[in-house]
Amino acid sequence: MKIIPAKTPGFVKTLFPKFVWNINTINKELYLTFDDGPTPEITEWVLRTLKDYNAKATFFCIGKNIESNPDIFQSILNDGHSIGNHTFNHLKGWKTKTKDYIGDVERTQDLINSKIENRHSSFESLFRPPYGKFKSKQNNKLQKLGYKIILWDVLSYDWDKSVSEEACLKNIIPVAKEGSIIVFHDSVKASRNLKYALPKVLKYYSEKGYVFKALSKEILE
Repeated sequence: MKIIPAKTPGFVKTLFPKFVWNINTINKELYLTFDDGPTPEITEWVLRTLKDYNAKATFFCIGKNIESNPDIFQSILNDGHSIGNHTFNHLKGWKTKTKDYIGDVERTQDLINSKIENRHSSFESLFRPPYGKFKSKQNNKLQKLGYKIILWDVLSYDWDKSVSEEACLKNIIPVAKEGSIIVFHDSVKASRNLKYALPKVLKYYSEKGYVFKALSKEILE
């Protein structure tokens, strides 16, 4: 049984108004996000596919994967995408002491900042908790430190092996609308559904006149 629906209910958003669930716009804009990378071959495939549609996205990267794959991380930057923080070790916030959780996030942010310094002035400290969950104390501390907490209003479930390729696609089309933040994963376990759904999402919405944008300070203000 799914705990989180593909489309985030409105009442959930009202319970956590300080989180960014979607972008308020009437323009035909969508915000693709990719969690858990950078991952060899898969992230590079995502970058090529996005380039085919002149699409920009936001990559919520795991710190240890940035360290292991610096060239792929650099390719994300070179292609003009935004970067978000997804902790260093993909921690489960509810099972981690707040001090340790914050330290893990800050370790990742220091790594990100060292690589984007003087290059992307429009970047902000974006954070997405792994599994979409963390403790209230962790959330409050991160917001005090200046992090913008980014969640979503459309979840693909691409990582779930019980979800078929077609079902993954239907979790997005035609659910996503103006300003939607859509979650994919550039990871090994998500690759089957990701490689099926992403090109179709890009094609479907591009043909309807949508553009795909990366999250930035200007958009989030």
